[in-house]
Amino acid sequence: MAIDTRQLDLMLSELRATASIASGKAATQAAPTGGPDFAQVLSKTIDQVNAAQMDARKMAEDFSGGQSDVNLQDVMINLQKANLSFQQMVQARNKLVSAYHDIMNTQV
Repeated sequence: MAIDTRQLDLMLSELRATASIASGKAATQAAPTGGPDFAQVLSKTIDQVNAAQMDARKMAEDFSGGQSDVNLQDVMINLQKANLSFQQMVQARNKLVSAYHDIMNTQV
């Protein structure tokens, strides 16, 4: 399950453009108008990661319960996908927090 981070990258570029304008520098990119709503993107991303983790957990429980239609390879792949999607979400959050700190540290 892949997470679409294009919208998060767009928000990061908007935050950086705003920070550069606030610091008196010319913006390197024009901030697009009508971009995605941050809360919706964040909620959708968290829901996707949660769904991946729940699916992987259920598959692991099914395998440990002895169901014959679940094999170890699929369980391990789903667990790794869930782990990677969580790590990707954490990295996106770290970038957003960093951009937020950059904006908050700019002198007006």
